[in-house]
Amino acid sequence: MARSAAPPLAQQRQTIRLFLCGDVMLGRGIDQVLSHPCNPSLHEDYVGSALDYVRLAETANGPIARPVDNAYVWGAALEELAQTQPDARIINLETSLTRSEDYEPKGINYRMSPENADCLRDAGIDCCVLANNHVLDWGRAGLLETLATLQRLRIKPAGAGRNLDEAAAPAIVPIPGRGRVVVYSFALPTSGTSRGWAAMPDRAGVNLLPDLSEATASRVIDRVVHDRQPDDLIVVSIHWGPNWGYCIAEDQRRFAYRLIDGANVAIVHGHSSHHPKAIERYRDRLILYGCGDFLNDYEGIRGYEEFRGDLAIMYLADLEPGSGALARLDMVPFRVQRFRLVRPLAADVAWLCETLSRESATLNTQLMMRADGRLSLQTKGALSA
Repeated sequence: MARSAAPPLAQQRQTIRLFLCGDVMLGRGIDQVLSHPCNPSLHEDYVGSALDYVRLAETANGPIARPVDNAYVWGAALEELAQTQPDARIINLETSLTRSEDYEPKGINYRMSPENADCLRDAGIDCCVLANNHVLDWGRAGLLETLATLQRLRIKPAGAGRNLDEAAAPAIVPIPGRGRVVVYSFALPTSGTSRGWAAMPDRAGVNLLPDLSEATASRVIDRVVHDRQPDDLIVVSIHWGPNWGYCIAEDQRRFAYRLIDGANVAIVHGHSSHHPKAIERYRDRLILYGCGDFLNDYEGIRGYEEFRGDLAIMYLADLEPGSGALARLDMVPFRVQRFRLVRPLAADVAWLCETLSRESATLNTQLMMRADGRLSLQTKGALSA
């Protein structure tokens, strides 16, 4: 179901609240348990059918009654969204919404049927960032069908388009009476995004940055400064870096700082890592270096267990209208189980808090685990819990 445009609690808030998360992968096994699945055939060395991912998940965590309804995958996250009523909801959609059979021979290909994509409406998603290493998994025909599907669902895309102008254009989410949230989306080759996927003036593709150099930062800043209107809150969403590991590359930090210094970006929304990474507050702006996966079909796959990729985080950032300064950041942990988001154990939340506090300590950032099971950002200069 579509959510109402202006919930009463959101209207009463003085801040603008954004929901952000990392990779939302709704293809393969997840697509198969919904009502209108694609052809399950895959082109992987590991398995030959998307139904094999369903069997892996059921072996790990128990049977999934099929077909599930569209709201199923969001699970407990829907309760949080209803309670917190974000003004804008932004995800990295790491799945092509298509029945195209024109697969890219890259070993891993994610797709969900356009009919099953209606599940995005059940979570009230406003913006899907598409500059990532999976949106062209099923060719440019698959990308075009993805864009058409999002248009049908009235969800704004950013970071991919029918040509370079469309791919580079930001998504604009109006916040009635308080301005706009303007979302730019970029991918880096370091995330595995092929340079051949870059959008061109006459070719569909993704909004690809060649590197994180000063020259690249200046081009992004010039675009943001040219586009922005008074009271815009700017989110720059970047798919960068490897899937595993906590290291924050120095060029990522420098690039994020330049965007904040040069274009007054409110949030740098980083993703690609399969697990959450360090958080930083810089000049009262929020930098999420890696948000981790939010939904996927990886249950039962062995490897990298030490990173707890089964744990997901909903980031709820409250921003001051106009300035974009961070007033509050709450993080709601979940666990992916049987292809849906469920409440984690207290021990899982404690592990997340300890791990993210350890990794963020060098960035002058710590987290507090609250009695309600959420995490809150704590820094010098004190954010309210």
